[in-house]
Amino acid sequence: MEITIVGAGFGGLSAAALLAKKGFDVTVFEKNEQPGGRASVYNDKDFYFDMGPSWYLMPDVYEKFYAQFGKKPEDFFKLERLDPSYRIFFGDTKMVDVASDLEKNYELFDSLEENGAQKLKEYLKSSEELYDFSIEEMLYKDYNSILDFLNGKLLLKGYKLNMFENLQHYVNKRFKSDEARKILEYAIGFLGGSPANTPSFYHLMSHVDLTMGVFYPQGGMRKVVDSIYKLAESYGVKFHFNESVETLEVDNHKVKSVLTTNGVYDADLVIVNADYAHSELNLVTEDNRTYDDKYWDSRVMAPSAMVAYLGVDYVVDKLAHHNLFLDDDWENGFDSIFDPKKAAWPENPSYYVNVPSRTDLSAAPEGSDTLFVLIPLAPGLEDTPELRENFYNKIMDDLEAKLDENIRDHIVVKRIFALNDFKDRYNAYKGTALGLSHTLRQSALWRPAHKSKKVKNLYYSGHYTHPGIGVPMTLISSQIVADELSDKYLC
Repeated sequence: MEITIVGAGFGGLSAAALLAKKGFDVTVFEKNEQPGGRASVYNDKDFYFDMGPSWYLMPDVYEKFYAQFGKKPEDFFKLERLDPSYRIFFGDTKMVDVASDLEKNYELFDSLEENGAQKLKEYLKSSEELYDFSIEEMLYKDYNSILDFLNGKLLLKGYKLNMFENLQHYVNKRFKSDEARKILEYAIGFLGGSPANTPSFYHLMSHVDLTMGVFYPQGGMRKVVDSIYKLAESYGVKFHFNESVETLEVDNHKVKSVLTTNGVYDADLVIVNADYAHSELNLVTEDNRTYDDKYWDSRVMAPSAMVAYLGVDYVVDKLAHHNLFLDDDWENGFDSIFDPKKAAWPENPSYYVNVPSRTDLSAAPEGSDTLFVLIPLAPGLEDTPELRENFYNKIMDDLEAKLDENIRDHIVVKRIFALNDFKDRYNAYKGTALGLSHTLRQSALWRPAHKSKKVKNLYYSGHYTHPGIGVPMTLISSQIVADELSDKYLC
């Protein structure tokens, strides 16, 4: 049986490899020139940038994925645990390193507030318990009805999930210092949310980064993309790059053919890894949509971003591999992203600076640095060259002041990527960088379904679906779809 996959992001690549190994004949169509989707690669003058994902978290999920092929991550790339895991700059006043050594982090929390270490130990115990439960009982399971979600074990654990309490309230009850709270809340950005709109059970993310650790694959996240791409090719997957899917031709509630910019192809089964909203609104007719315009317009979208890819001709010693610059009034920054009435290019944003060349000598010429500067923005904002350049200079003014360095005079490579680019390159709905935020009503059962409710042979994988945002979550999403299809069609 033939499977057509639309999009070669992590969801499409992993689904292709898994299904080809199971015996399906798989073809992947990708509108862009390379695999990876949002994990594309940009290079100029020997500066190499991972354009999207830059954090390697949840190593157990990667291990489980590669194990299905009799492999392990180290067969494809060298993993290094970062130390410090990341560096945080609190406003203009304080800088701390979050270490790979948990004991050092206990000492850090003791320095931030009275009895901080003990509080953190108790917090991480709960975080670990939730993470283990999620891996065992939630993340790898599909949800088609409320009965699937409210299984016995989940009901027994329900009181610990604190479903109706947000993360901000949960953290604030346990910690008093502004710095401690921000360390424990910032990771929710990986899920495209804010502490005020994300359920407290996502405090399991603190176990992910503080206990499990932050890693880096030598050669960058592009090495992870390349490894899955090669796995897929080794099982016979055929790839068509620079070939955009324009229409899914549906007849009698089944996709009969896939119309691309280069031709028409028959279809038995179709998996869409392209932007879910774009695909529903543009690839199928209105009567074949599971989710209409009104649905998407009512969703809480995860942030978009402006990213500056900068190559500089010196080493910026004051920066670690991962750096977070958190504004004193970061709640106002979240409002500018998630409150429709306040959505705007922010005045004093928090932002993130990734320096892969701190760990990876192949990322930049000797004696130089690659800088990936990301500032979250509300999706749907106006995006013009003038707005970008003014905002870029505002961020660089702040960064240079905090580091007491002149970076702009040393820039030899500069590329700005923002909302319009997310729309153009990835067909991203409202220019979102991440898809749907993980609010209570957009988690698990309440995320868009893996299977179309209108078209019998149409499925979806990727960050819009359960379990959600992030490379590990996308790998799991594809495993859910691959298992369902193999159970249904290969029995």
